[in-house]
Amino acid sequence: QVQLVESGGGLVQAGGSLRLSCAASGRTFWMYAMGWFRRAPGKEREFVAGIDSSGSSTAYADSVKGRFTISRDNVKNTVFLQMNSLQPEDTAVYLCARGTSSYRFGNEGDFASWGQGTQVTVSS
Repeated sequence: QVQLVESGGGLVQAGGSLRLSCAASGRTFWMYAMGWFRRAPGKEREFVAGIDSSGSSTAYADSVKGRFTISRDNVKNTVFLQMNSLQPEDTAVYLCARGTSSYRFGNEGDFASWGQGTQVTVSS
């Protein structure tokens, strides 16, 4: 029963940066893909970024490509989301999710064991 705890959210001005962390409990973190999603109030959650179990492959939503970078540290059971050039439309609760396989990380159905999320607010 994996548990995911996000941290690093906060308030930042447009153009600023934040680095989110997701700490995972469990013994098999290194075996599974991981992902980041976000959900704005009243909206469905959307895929932001994903990474395979080894960290060799990544995927990004078009809206964040070139600005966000997902990475992972399998020794520390942690996945990161570096967010640069933040804009007000990036404001959302950011959720960490564990994949159901080692290599699928591009769709919502590829993930499970959702975290509670961390709030990111970008002011204009």
